[in-house]
Amino acid sequence: MNSVMRRVNEMAPAVFVERFGALYEHSPWVAERAAVLRPFGDSGAMLAAMNGVLARATTEEKLALVRAHPELARRAGLDPDLTRASQAEQASAGLDRLTPEEYARFNSLNDGYAARFGMPFVICVRLSDKALILSEMARRLTHTPEQELETAIAEIGKIAGLRLTDALAHEEQRS
Repeated sequence: MNSVMRRVNEMAPAVFVERFGALYEHSPWVAERAAVLRPFGDSGAMLAAMNGVLARATTEEKLALVRAHPELARRAGLDPDLTRASQAEQASAGLDRLTPEEYARFNSLNDGYAARFGMPFVICVRLSDKALILSEMARRLTHTPEQELETAIAEIGKIAGLRLTDALAHEEQRS
């Protein structure tokens, strides 16, 4: 176990939540529940524990987590609740630089998706680009609500994994 993980494991629960509560969009309850599962041997074990908390969550909690995510490309720069992480992630996929035609396509798919599933479309944009995101939005509209909730939760796990890597790098710089 490296020194960063040792510090993570020794953090008071409130500090752990302060440092890692934002891994899951506006949902610090995941970190709160994971804090009691320490010690973690490495970042993979930490992520697995946190995603395990999510897997054991109620359907209502999972839906609330998905609904805490912003609609892609719609509100960048306009939504005061859009986290810095979400802004940077959307920018990394070019969603802050859409043509009028792309913007219209995203809005149309966002509207159709929200009408069908009652939640925003979630994808790990840092592992995607505009074309892939649009393609996935259209493809996933064919899912059942149950399939789509499962897919959204899996994507949230990918997002959390990348955010955890960033957070642990930041922790390493603190020393």
